[in-house]
Amino acid sequence: MLGSMHKAFTLFLIVVCSLLLPVMAHAQTSEGSIAVEGTIPTAPPATPATISSPANGAVFSDLPITVQGICTGDLIVKLFRNGVFAGSAQCQNGSYSIETDLFSGQNELVAIVFDALDQEGPPSNTVIVTYNDQVDILERVSLTSNYARRGANPKQKLIWPVIVSGGSGPYAISVDWGDSTDEDLLSVALPGEFEISHKYENAGVYTVIVKATDSNGQTAYLQLVAVANGELSSTATGSNTDTTNTDTLYANRTKTKVIWEPILIVVPFVILTFWLGTRHQLKRVRAKIEAGQLPFNLR
Repeated sequence: MLGSMHKAFTLFLIVVCSLLLPVMAHAQTSEGSIAVEGTIPTAPPATPATISSPANGAVFSDLPITVQGICTGDLIVKLFRNGVFAGSAQCQNGSYSIETDLFSGQNELVAIVFDALDQEGPPSNTVIVTYNDQVDILERVSLTSNYARRGANPKQKLIWPVIVSGGSGPYAISVDWGDSTDEDLLSVALPGEFEISHKYENAGVYTVIVKATDSNGQTAYLQLVAVANGELSSTATGSNTDTTNTDTLYANRTKTKVIWEPILIVVPFVILTFWLGTRHQLKRVRAKIEAGQLPFNLR
């Protein structure tokens, strides 16, 4: 009877361990103790960027314009124009600068900071500017992307989907990858999504400028941030490369927390279960002896 009980207890331990192992991925043993190591994301940015230029109410007749402002840390600043993504820049030395075009008429500009985990911070002040243009707003050529920042390892191809709309095709596309290589030139026949690609030789953070010109000579601009992952070298030449940071660029920035609670709960539970099971089995054996069902006495 006790042998059966121990077999059942062994089976129970196997089940408990199989349930606990996924939670204990990254378990560490130190001086005989076991800890569960997990990762939790850092808090999202709390300080918004600001738009200091252009001034609210400014009127433009030429494109592109430059949007500048103040930011904190090494965040990515994304610029939105009437709610549409219009460009991005790496925050460096407490400031950012983004070249962008405008819609015909009124444009509401808002800058929003994002961290390496793409967690969104609070929005900046809203700046309203006007672009005086003779072209109908539905026909103006425009560039955007679903990605403000993309990365790849050095010497590996970085592929970036970009969207061109408005204007009249075909579109002549030029891409300055920010690493002193020649511009990429390509032709896109129709509005919609197309891909640009590049291989960086050195790790770094690079400013990418995409330019689209339609068959009528209208031009659109889109500024993006490319990341060549890895350790920075002094030969990285991107205009937004930060050579003071030698850590791996944009690795998963998480905080490590040792979680003891599962162990503190499970171990006493296992011990208590074994003790109760043993006590119950002994009571049953004694009851059978007292009833004369067993030929020996364990008391």
